[in-house]
Amino acid sequence: MASTRLRRVRRALEELFPERHLYVRSGGEMRGYVLSTAKQMAAAGVVALVSLWLGISTAAMMVNAMSAGASDQELVRQKAYYERVNADRQARLNSAMAQLNANNGSFAEMAVSVEKRHAALAQLFQEFKGVPGAAQALAPAKPRLMSTNPVERVTYTRMDQERLIDAADNFAKTRAERLRAAFRLAGLTPEGYSGRGASLGGPLIDSKDPRALAAVLDVDEDFARRIQRVSTNMSDMRGLTEAARNLPFYRPTGAAAVSSSYGVRLDPFTRRPAFHSGLDFPGGFFTPIYATAPGVISFTGVRSGYGNTIEVDHGGGFKTRYAHLQGISVSVGQRVGVGQRIGAMGSTGRSTGPHLHYEIWVAGRPQNPNRYLKAGEYVQQAR
Repeated sequence: MASTRLRRVRRALEELFPERHLYVRSGGEMRGYVLSTAKQMAAAGVVALVSLWLGISTAAMMVNAMSAGASDQELVRQKAYYERVNADRQARLNSAMAQLNANNGSFAEMAVSVEKRHAALAQLFQEFKGVPGAAQALAPAKPRLMSTNPVERVTYTRMDQERLIDAADNFAKTRAERLRAAFRLAGLTPEGYSGRGASLGGPLIDSKDPRALAAVLDVDEDFARRIQRVSTNMSDMRGLTEAARNLPFYRPTGAAAVSSSYGVRLDPFTRRPAFHSGLDFPGGFFTPIYATAPGVISFTGVRSGYGNTIEVDHGGGFKTRYAHLQGISVSVGQRVGVGQRIGAMGSTGRSTGPHLHYEIWVAGRPQNPNRYLKAGEYVQQAR
């Protein structure tokens, strides 16, 4: 069978590449060349390889050209962005110089304007004290302030004020957005925790009209509008940060692995599908268990199936439950803080081995604790 197939293949190749005779006449002599089937197949193979190489090279050149084009476009976009930023800064500098010229070169009036802006910024930046990263983000540009020319000094100070108000807005807005993302990840509505008006007391929030705020702060209306925007973002950031401190966004134990997740699973005793209302953290006996948010101990004792249990009321409808404990270190009515040790891991109740069964309840309904743990990672990054 194999030899028959080989003969068929050979016959087909001989028909495709029949033996050919090539005659070349040169200098009155006639020479003949025989192009056998093997030679023709070899030549065809070389041509095919060369064609394949040319195709691959062409495709590679096209891909490189497209990649270079994309990189060039990205460079063009970045260049355009920085040109806009520089143009904006230059426009502000020109505006400051124009104001100086409009005042008939009144250096004193420019200095007073800068001083009033400085006072408004000082009032705003008071609320950034103690916020991690704020001091570095809102540091003034001291080298420029060392200019000996009074006009340049005031002009550069004004430009630095423009930079500082932009940096403050970006700082507060970025932190607030990360915290909002954390609340949404936990299934919570961030608007209910943003605490608008809860911080930055006085005119910064209360004055909704920028003209009224400008009059109160004695600055120009554009600067007052920007201060109001920063103060709003800062208020949201502080409100969300404060709310996050009171929510169960932290881990109940140092154990990293989760042996059983929230939701429907096979019950380890009946081997039938059953709803699992929490997370299981495996570990050794007497592994420390911590409160995941500040609150008041509302229950300690034995619950059916849960074994030794601790429940913490965090207010606002939030409650956490810690089950299968080997030891309990708190009592009912005791106030605990986040990260405070409240018990020790065990295997009491309906348990197959030492682990912590952890639940989060909101308004009487169990929640997925894993969402709160992931939200807690966002909260940590926003610090």
